[in-house]
Amino acid sequence: MKLIITLTSVAVATLTLLSAEAQAQYVKDNEAVKVTAAGTKVETPPVPGPVGKVCGANSNCHAGSWRMVETESGLVECTEPWARPGSCRASSYGTQKLPRLWVVKRGSDWLQCQFPDLGSKCVSMSARPPANLPFDAVQ
Repeated sequence: MKLIITLTSVAVATLTLLSAEAQAQYVKDNEAVKVTAAGTKVETPPVPGPVGKVCGANSNCHAGSWRMVETESGLVECTEPWARPGSCRASSYGTQKLPRLWVVKRGSDWLQCQFPDLGSKCVSMSARPPANLPFDAVQ
C-alpha cells in the first residue's frame, strides 16, 4: 500500500511540475494579451523615440538578458523589450537556461519582471534610471 501511495505521489508531483512549466510560457494578468471571441489581440511596447540600430537576435551584439515578449506569433525572446523586427527569435524557455526578463503590461504601464509573474520583482520601463534597472534571473 505504501508503494502505491509513493508512486502516486511521485506521479502527481511530476505532473504538477510539468504543468507549471507549461503554464509559465505566459504571464497571467498580462494586459497586453486580450482574448476575445474574435481571437487573440496582442500589444507590444511602443518604441521610444530614436533607440538606434536593431541588435539582431542571431548576432553577436547582445550581451544582456533576453526579454520574453508575447507577440501575435506567440512568446519570443528578444534582445530588446520592443520586439522590433529582427530583434527576436523563437522562445527557448523550458529547454535552455538563459538570463531572462518578462515584458508585461499592467494598466498603461509597461514592466520588466524577474519571473513570469506580476508578483515578482517588476520595474517600470518608463521610470528614470536607476529605478528602471530590472532584476533578471537565469531560467
